[in-house]
Amino acid sequence: MLRLLLLSLVAFASAGAAIYEVGPGRALTSIGAAPWAALQPGDEVRIHWRAAPYREKWVLTRQGLENMPITVRGIPGPQGQRPVIDGANAVTAPGLNFWSEDRGILKIGGSNTPSNVMPRYLVIDGLEFRGAHSSNSFTTDTGGVDSYRLNAAGIFVEKGENITIRNCILTDNGNGLFVASSDSEPSRDILIQGNYIYGNSNVGRIFEHNTYTAGIGMVYEYNRFGPTKAGAGGNALKDRSAGTVIRYNWIEGGNRQLDLVEGEDSSLIRNHPSYRETFVYGNVLIEPAGAGNRQMVHYGGDNGNPASYRKGVMYFYNNTLVSTRTDRNTVMRISTNDERVDARNNIFYTTLPGSDLSLLDAAGTLDLQNNWIKPGWRNSFSGGSFSGVVTGGSTFIEGTDPGFMDTASQDFRLAPGSPLIDQAVALPAATVGTHDLVRQYVRHQWGDDRIDAGISDLGALPRRRTDLEPPVLTGVLREGAVDLAWTHAGSASGFVVLALTRVGPHLRWRTAGITEGRSLRVEGPPEGVAGYLVLAYRSADDTQAVGWPSNIVSVE
Repeated sequence: MLRLLLLSLVAFASAGAAIYEVGPGRALTSIGAAPWAALQPGDEVRIHWRAAPYREKWVLTRQGLENMPITVRGIPGPQGQRPVIDGANAVTAPGLNFWSEDRGILKIGGSNTPSNVMPRYLVIDGLEFRGAHSSNSFTTDTGGVDSYRLNAAGIFVEKGENITIRNCILTDNGNGLFVASSDSEPSRDILIQGNYIYGNSNVGRIFEHNTYTAGIGMVYEYNRFGPTKAGAGGNALKDRSAGTVIRYNWIEGGNRQLDLVEGEDSSLIRNHPSYRETFVYGNVLIEPAGAGNRQMVHYGGDNGNPASYRKGVMYFYNNTLVSTRTDRNTVMRISTNDERVDARNNIFYTTLPGSDLSLLDAAGTLDLQNNWIKPGWRNSFSGGSFSGVVTGGSTFIEGTDPGFMDTASQDFRLAPGSPLIDQAVALPAATVGTHDLVRQYVRHQWGDDRIDAGISDLGALPRRRTDLEPPVLTGVLREGAVDLAWTHAGSASGFVVLALTRVGPHLRWRTAGITEGRSLRVEGPPEGVAGYLVLAYRSADDTQAVGWPSNIVSVE
């Protein structure tokens, strides 16, 4: 009887959830017209694309439920354009009252109206946030005019739990995303998934970044990070969390690609058991020429108080690191010898000779197993001042060419005959069952099951198939349908079109059509479809085998 009652209550709550449509020709013509102070579990605010950006800003301090989150969703334009929320000359939504208005366009948590509860189970999906920059001004909740702070963010999470930020673009802000925590109210369980984050930070400063996060349980996956703003000194991804997981991302540029340091603002973060373990796997990290600091990864701390540093283990495996710097490059800075990095199955590639690549800066404990590198590598460029410890150097697989598909076009999959195929060793016991390497990044902002079952290849992007060439897919949204067309240079004569949908942190697919042709018109697209891909088979009757996938065409 209790089970039936609970199910009835859930069904009633689901049926009562409201959808608020915002945009041209919709019931609500402005973002501010949505009832932000009264949203209930399961409610969804849909912001439809329009040619002109929305110049509005607001606070979201409401609580959804695990199975009924509150969602703010962008509905794309005819070519898949995300609705743009521009902070320049933005007007604060009426009926809201909150502090730190100058810290962002969308603020999560910290308000008088609505009441100052801990925001929970919120999803922000499919929007572009730009213009939260100190050179821009906005209208406040009292009608005055103010300017953004240097550290303003496209999305500023003052506090929150079970927050998902998915499929958004964050650009031209002080910080693209800022997640804060305090001693009394740390943010928890934040998922940053499938976003494109680039062009943030401030010229001549090192304190603002593409993302700057602090919480308990911070997960980054399937994101594409581009360079920070030209002339800025910020990092691509800076984090001060406990339980940090960075997996299956493409991170290019920034002063450093990863800057993982102490949780300086919250003792609850520093004292949390997960503070001592960090997991970084399946990522592509790219250090372009002239990209600031020559260190690609920093782990430990930066406030000068080593007692507060992470002082644990970073598990760093199956990443592909590529440097095109024209001067020396350093893989990692580990702050003290009390921080240890377990590095295995990675590719450390530089376009320069191996003698221009060092593993560490001046300190740290680095344990190596079966990584690839060019011969001539150095432990450090610090000379006699180097105090670090490096073990496992004899396990390096050395060579002049890792065997990428096409370095010039950034296709870092392993080509047939690569010496890195079937060279991986087992992962650390601490990763088994919780951080297994089962996925891989797909350019761009997608993920897929890893093709080398058993994790046998080095790096983030394993071998490509040799029996079929991948189709090249294009798609156009036209008159309520998607016209898909593809070219194919291989031997396949059967093709299956898949429609992709997002389910939690993963993509799921269903068959949209089977054909021997090279095009397909899909009516719709149906609600919830994120994109399409084509699988090539030897024949239309061979679809029980594993097909070779095309690129993905997004319709979000």
